[in-house]
Amino acid sequence: MSSIEEKARKARDKKALFGTDINLESYQSDAKPQSAVDDALDLPNVVKKAALDVGVTLDDESSGAYVQMDQTPVVAKSLYEGVEIMDIASALKKYDFLQDYWWKLVAADADKYTADVAEAPPAGFFIRAKKNMKTIFPVKSCLYLGSTNLNQRVHNIVIAEEGSELHVITGCTTPAHVQRGLHIGVSEYYIQKNAKVSFTMVHSWGKEVEVRPRTGVTIAEGGSLYNNYIMLRPVKTLQTFPTANLAGRGAVASFNTVIYSTMGNIDVGSDVFLNAPETSAESISRVVCMGGDVIARGRMTGTVPGARAHLECVGLLLSNEGRIYSIPELDGRCRDLDMSHEAAVGRISEEELEYLMARGLSSEQATSVIVRGFLDVEIKGLPEELKKEIKDITQREDLKGS
Repeated sequence: MSSIEEKARKARDKKALFGTDINLESYQSDAKPQSAVDDALDLPNVVKKAALDVGVTLDDESSGAYVQMDQTPVVAKSLYEGVEIMDIASALKKYDFLQDYWWKLVAADADKYTADVAEAPPAGFFIRAKKNMKTIFPVKSCLYLGSTNLNQRVHNIVIAEEGSELHVITGCTTPAHVQRGLHIGVSEYYIQKNAKVSFTMVHSWGKEVEVRPRTGVTIAEGGSLYNNYIMLRPVKTLQTFPTANLAGRGAVASFNTVIYSTMGNIDVGSDVFLNAPETSAESISRVVCMGGDVIARGRMTGTVPGARAHLECVGLLLSNEGRIYSIPELDGRCRDLDMSHEAAVGRISEEELEYLMARGLSSEQATSVIVRGFLDVEIKGLPEELKKEIKDITQREDLKGS
């Protein structure tokens, strides 16, 4: 038994620090194997439609694609010589060096969910942008949970080599007939010197689906990460708290979170360590709550002089059936830091509603316009076309007020 497997075995019953506890034994692990295809265009229409619903258009310009149906990788294809896309199991067999990246940023024994992934056969994507390779079009991936009552496990590794630029947009989704399921996703991001990565994740789950992403990031000198998380549809429970280590001088991290909640228990945030000079980080969350409980966390830890950090957790609570709990944390451990936070929970002003209604909109239409504007966070570091794609996702959703 390897040391990773041994750690995982000992952590099988270890509860997570945050979020509701899940009985993993109530879900099944085995799913019918799916057939691989040569091109994303050859996927079943139901999968392509589900991907499209979360902004992942698999038939247009991109740097490549990865699609996983249940536990099976069915597409792993790069369209650029300098961008490598493989399923993680094949990558581990091909590259011995990947052992230096496997379970290094996320501990296999962090909790019962990481342990569960560590004990399962590897599934997920390996994406590598080679040295000085700069992409314009994103790599597009879709993680499709298509079987009821399945525990879908994913372990992804992304490496952006020195001087590279990589954009990834991932849609995680279930079809309408799947109401109950579990998705556990472990992701490790290695951003080398002067490399730039944007990672956008759009979630669209069923009302009885539970989700536990586990993410670790390390950023070297001059590197940057722009992480965007969007969830506009119901989920039973979600808990994620990605950790980023700004390890090199001038490293930058930006986390943007957009949540529209109508039910369930949602616990989201980011944990950033500014461990090198001239590093900077920001974490901005926008939450609209029509129902359910939403916890918006953010923690910044500054350990060296000159580090700069800002947290912003702002919510609109539009129903007595919902709750928003904002927890911004700043941890300064030396002199000469510049760290700030802003947190607010409010409502739509009557003046704004009256202004729009005076121009012919109904109360519901006016509320929808205001909600969309509130969720329209300025996202930095993305190509203009990708910014437009992300904005289109929020614009086409049916976001209603009370």
